Amino acid sequence: MLDSRLTVPALLAIGAWLAAPAADGFSLESVMRAPLASNLVADPVAQRFAWVERREGRRNVWLAVARGTGFESHALTRYDEDDGQDLGELAFVPRHDALVYVRGGDFEAPDRPYPNPAHLALPPEQDLWLVPLAGGAPARLAEGHAPAVAPDGSRIVFVRKGGLFSIAPRAGARPEELVRGLGNLSAVHFAPDGQSFAFVSLRGDHALIGLYRFADHSVRWLEAAYGFDVEPCFSSDGASLAFLRLPGAADEVGIGPHRSGVPWSIRVANVATGTSREVYRAPAGRGSVFHPHSSDGQLYWVAGDRIVFPSEADGWLHLYAVAATGGPARLLTPGEFEVEYAALAPDRSGVVYAANAGDLERRHLWRVAPDGEPPVALTHGDGIETLPAVGADSRTVAYFGATARLPMRAFASGPAGAPVELHPGSVPADFPASELVVPTPVVLAARDGVTAHGQLFLPTAGSGRHPAVIFMHGGPIRQMLPGWHYMDYYAFAYALNQYLASRGYVVLALNYRGGIGYGLDFREADHLGSTGASEYQDVLAAADFLRARADVDRARLGLWGGSYGGYLTALGLARNSDLFAAGVDVHGVHDWYHDDLALVRSNVPFYDRDVPAAALETAWRASPMSSVAGWRSPALFIHGDDDRNVHFSETTRLVGALHERGVDIEELVLPDEIHDFLRHESWLRVYGATSDFLDRRLRR
Repeated sequence: MLDSRLTVPALLAIGAWLAAPAADGFSLESVMRAPLASNLVADPVAQRFAWVERREGRRNVWLAVARGTGFESHALTRYDEDDGQDLGELAFVPRHDALVYVRGGDFEAPDRPYPNPAHLALPPEQDLWLVPLAGGAPARLAEGHAPAVAPDGSRIVFVRKGGLFSIAPRAGARPEELVRGLGNLSAVHFAPDGQSFAFVSLRGDHALIGLYRFADHSVRWLEAAYGFDVEPCFSSDGASLAFLRLPGAADEVGIGPHRSGVPWSIRVANVATGTSREVYRAPAGRGSVFHPHSSDGQLYWVAGDRIVFPSEADGWLHLYAVAATGGPARLLTPGEFEVEYAALAPDRSGVVYAANAGDLERRHLWRVAPDGEPPVALTHGDGIETLPAVGADSRTVAYFGATARLPMRAFASGPAGAPVELHPGSVPADFPASELVVPTPVVLAARDGVTAHGQLFLPTAGSGRHPAVIFMHGGPIRQMLPGWHYMDYYAFAYALNQYLASRGYVVLALNYRGGIGYGLDFREADHLGSTGASEYQDVLAAADFLRARADVDRARLGLWGGSYGGYLTALGLARNSDLFAAGVDVHGVHDWYHDDLALVRSNVPFYDRDVPAAALETAWRASPMSSVAGWRSPALFIHGDDDRNVHFSETTRLVGALHERGVDIEELVLPDEIHDFLRHESWLRVYGATSDFLDRRLRR
């Protein structure tokens, strides 16, 4: 429910604006009706694709089947309530004409108590469900998540409370426990013959790779080391297994730059003996710290016994290939851009990937073979195409595509090569696509040698000087785009920025240092986060940019952001209430000194006695809490009290400190909500409150 500190007039205003068109534009509710597509997967044996479509909080599985020169699609599930139950981890079950998926829980923290944002009397579970592709009601299989389907479809291995279980893909089947008590188990990968699988056992300060064999129910470990062995990947014949070996990370404070370290390596193990050999070692300096691309897997064993992998050896995240027997690595995707997502063709002939090649602000699709031929562009233009899945024929590519005005929808390259929308009509008829503005990419003047980027949303009506807001994303390893985003969280943020522009705001969505898309040195810039908050220089650069515009009222400049963006919002209000007249801080981090344990990138236990006093002092000074004495501008704080990413106490402590100083603040608490709000109703409340607050503080 809404917190009582929001005034009664504010509550009435929020409710009115959600449903009714604004006097100078569309309603917030109408732009938030955008369908959001995610979890795209390809059937490994037939020409069909499945994905999750989220519409006003209702999440359902959709299926598209190739028919002639196009596709036919229909919904496989019929969930019709905004009940806050997430849905994902889809996988086809070969030879059973079925699909398994997971419903419920928090996919970012699957082993935590399951969230219950709808306040159900009986808290929901996180369960595996099986749905027939021909139609029919889904059947619950078992409690658990992360299903891995055997190549012949005979069994599904999944994770439950850190252990591994197996179940047959049929209603009424009983799960069989396979492995437990060996660390936190995950990352199941079946051997091609389906008679065994590899998995990862995460044990705090190290990780092992185990091999499980069904014939004798045995577990055998690969050669272990003092580090993290992860990302198992079988050869086509199943006789070998490639994996990453990452060095054990040293204790560190919070988020900071990681440009170099002890090099990581790729090893190939003999499955029969468990012994392994190194086939690639990252160079010293750039690329020595492993940075993954955003796909679930990081290694691809391709035709010709070569292994494709991501590396930043030249300062940009690219794909490389190395022979499984070792030798020099070949750069497959040269240029000053980053590869973000990749998918292996079923015949292992190559990889399809999404990258910002030729346009750092967007995403397009490319295909590359490991033989050294140049990559081939599959899409181009002013849209955004990403998250590819390669069909069973190894030629058809499905993906999500969006524009500045239309949200992410599922497409596929048809047999003739022309893109086909897999669910035409998914965008509701009353969606205000024609009223949305096309954001303009901008490059900001560097304040200290680092150049930040952003997208500028300009109001379509009114003249003279407008109020302006700077939006800052979370992560910080994210990048905002000049169009609808592929992540639900930022698709909602894009919708709000569009709504604010329709109400007369100039909006700048800031891509500050620490984010992706602009190379290693930008993402790992000096003095980031708790090591100095250098990214705040980019916030000031954005303020300089807006204050210099003739269409911006310098006295009505605000901030808003979520998570890491909430941190930067609070930092701006604490340090520069003279520049920023108001701000909305959604579940932000406010004290690196006390919260650094939750934000350390590695899984290494943190020991206070090992942290230099100077590092802790720097972390404190980089925190909004250290500068509350200068905070004068009004602020709205929003936080779900079941947040597993940023402690609720981060906001509790800051709000208490501001109350003591008499700062004008407002509060919105969402009981039982997590970091990425699960209910559509929650998003509407949060953004209705945000818009109302900014209007009352900046719009006059």
